[in-house]
Amino acid sequence: MQRLVLLALVALLNACATPANDPRLVPGRSTEAEIRAIYGKVTRVWPDASGGRTLEYSQQPYGEHCYMLSFDAAGRLLNARDGLAPTERARIEPGMSTAQVERMLGRELSRVFFSRSGEEVRDWNITPPNGYLLRFNVYFKQGRVLKTSEILIDPDRRHPFR
Repeated sequence: MQRLVLLALVALLNACATPANDPRLVPGRSTEAEIRAIYGKVTRVWPDASGGRTLEYSQQPYGEHCYMLSFDAAGRLLNARDGLAPTERARIEPGMSTAQVERMLGRELSRVFFSRSGEEVRDWNITPPNGYLLRFNVYFKQGRVLKTSEILIDPDRRHPFR
């Protein structure tokens, strides 16, 4: 009986594991093939200048995280980070290109172009600090960041694709 309870507990804990806190992911030892076997299909693969690459696992449009797992040229894990963590969002600065922002934050929830102002706004669901629904917005003009903002969302309007 104890063995059955232990197995159920391990299965439950593994179900809660994310790339940011999964004990099976060990930098310098875990391989890209192992991680793909654990987490499945990637959202996007980003080549790195060093010959390595970064796997993007976005939870948009319904989730609040975008896990970026970086590998060296030999396919060994270097690090795992949440591209939508507050520290990552704080790195977005005016003047950055859309490609730079995509590389940092991952796939957006949505994008809207405003023809009168010539601005494009991309947004991501993010983890709210206070229990409300929250979106992070990046405003672009001519492919460059103008500003960022965070807005509270009416719970009935959180997922515009339903």
